[in-house]
Amino acid sequence: MGKPKCTSGSWPPCDLASQEEEISGSCDARPQGTGRSSVRCEAILLLGPTGAGKTPLGDLLAAQGLGGRRCVHFDFGAQLRRVAEEGGCGLTADDRAYLQKVLTEGALLEDETFYIARAILEAFMVENGVEAQDLVVLNGLPRHAGQARDVGEVLRVTRVVALECTAEVVHDRIATNSGGDRGNRIDDSVAQIAAKLELYAARTHPLLDHYRSEGVQLRLVPVAVETTPDAIVEMLNQSASETKAR
Repeated sequence: MGKPKCTSGSWPPCDLASQEEEISGSCDARPQGTGRSSVRCEAILLLGPTGAGKTPLGDLLAAQGLGGRRCVHFDFGAQLRRVAEEGGCGLTADDRAYLQKVLTEGALLEDETFYIARAILEAFMVENGVEAQDLVVLNGLPRHAGQARDVGEVLRVTRVVALECTAEVVHDRIATNSGGDRGNRIDDSVAQIAAKLELYAARTHPLLDHYRSEGVQLRLVPVAVETTPDAIVEMLNQSASETKAR
């Protein structure tokens, strides 16, 4: 499948037409390791710039499920903040100090420090009793191609839901807290938002091409200031029903 035709109305620019390919298969058994999940389960990746509504969408999927399947929402940003503050997941004091630095600077975990992300992800899966038939909703991980390759050793990403919106919409959604998840955030200054949008465009949005090249099902969802997670879940359930009917 070729790249989408670009326009000037989205952040980053991308055609909003749905591009889907059905991916089937069950979870692969994996050797049991210390503190690690014993299955390589299916995952849905939520992509979108800061403020697009990934966290409210992930929370709703966890509450309602998708297509009759249980969803477990892995909010990597929230998990990072928790581990940086409280510790755990077998990470050292130096690892925690590094995480706090990453969070302060708004940086990404690069390939050489992915072991931190993997430890947090695998501990989360064990703590939440993720089983072969469950769907893990990834939010905030992976954020670049190197992480995508590493995540693939733990989970099979079979669907990507990309929330597409303009920078103006991002600012309006955050200013009005339309998703209901920005109340306790301290990283939403104008300068911080601009830096996040720039980083997302350069490092994370290209994941669409990465997963497209692997034949992963893509769903591009236009997001406005008033777009709710309920509307998006309804759209995804309808899409899943249509896919089963074919």
